[in-house]
Amino acid sequence: MESAVQEAVGAEPQGQARASGLAEGVYHGILSEIAGGTYGENQKLPSENELASRYKVSRPVVRAALERLRQENVIVSRQGAGSFVRSQGRAPALGYAPVESIADIQRCYEFRLTIEPEAARYAALRRNGPALERILAALDLMNTATRQQQHRDDADFAFHLAIAEASNNHYYGASLQALQSHIAVGMKIHGLALLGPNSGLQGVLDEHRAIFAAIRDGDSETARDRMHRHICSSRDRLFEGRMLDLSL
Repeated sequence: MESAVQEAVGAEPQGQARASGLAEGVYHGILSEIAGGTYGENQKLPSENELASRYKVSRPVVRAALERLRQENVIVSRQGAGSFVRSQGRAPALGYAPVESIADIQRCYEFRLTIEPEAARYAALRRNGPALERILAALDLMNTATRQQQHRDDADFAFHLAIAEASNNHYYGASLQALQSHIAVGMKIHGLALLGPNSGLQGVLDEHRAIFAAIRDGDSETARDRMHRHICSSRDRLFEGRMLDLSL
């Protein structure tokens, strides 16, 4: 599949693009944990070895992710001591009130349905080789996790963000980044719901594969429809079909 991507859109060398996509996933994973309060201000991050083991990537991939966080003033490195969260990290371009209820999770799904299907449509129209490789790198992480009967919400988010960025419209990417901690709440709960004796992990992976295939093939309408169905299915699995009445 990777070679077909390169032939169709002239991708950069596979190894370089794949490493870039993996670093993107680690970057967003750490950023999500900082935004969610896992690592507070001035708190030390895990070592490169620990991060490489957690995200199942090489140390150079971790270093690339950490370097991006340093460049964006999210973290600071202290020689011989490690990397620490800055006292005042990057201010997001957009901001939303934190998720405080199940109703807020439902509202987040509603909002995602207004932006992500269109982002997928534009991604299919405007995708290029590096963009496809970033989406594929996140998909590969999800595939590995599925084989291990695990759900990786960091890779899941990286997949959706890579599609938003592939649209070549920075408003989609900025909106998704501002929603990262909000989306993570739903993804974590959804991931837990997929585990167990009747695991739904493979079905969800197939949904993501289908979205990628439509974007790779430049089929914009199918990409939009598949993204819409995927988000609706995720919401319905989480709520078990029992939506809240938000008019109250």
